[in-house]
Amino acid sequence: MNSRDLKLKSIRPEILTTTINDAMSADERFQNLVLRPCIKMQNDLLIAAFRNYIVKHKSVFYGLNLDKRMDYIENAIQKDMKFRNSLKGMIIGVFTVEDYVVYTKNSSALNKRMMNIVKDRLLSNIQLFEKPDLLATA
Repeated sequence: MNSRDLKLKSIRPEILTTTINDAMSADERFQNLVLRPCIKMQNDLLIAAFRNYIVKHKSVFYGLNLDKRMDYIENAIQKDMKFRNSLKGMIIGVFTVEDYVVYTKNSSALNKRMMNIVKDRLLSNIQLFEKPDLLATA
């Protein structure tokens, strides 16, 4: 393993609630051992990216009620391919070479898992997407 891979693995957060057993599928194992830690590590970047997405889309998000905001987040991740690909890149960029090789074998299914986790993470942080004070006075 090269030094980049060692450094990446050393800074990944450990998720203590993760359960690994022989009965789980390879995709679920990859999700728990690689995707979840990588997404958790990139949490602040993912939040910043979504804040930027809100602003680039004329801050429509701020005028929505909670249910519509949740739909907005889901639609942004599922339907806006440019944004979705950007999010995927933020996560894949912290894969080790070994992780990437495993990922490429079943990227379609793993992308679905990845985006669902990202969506859940953004939804659980929805309170962070309140209108900034600069926009509140405008």
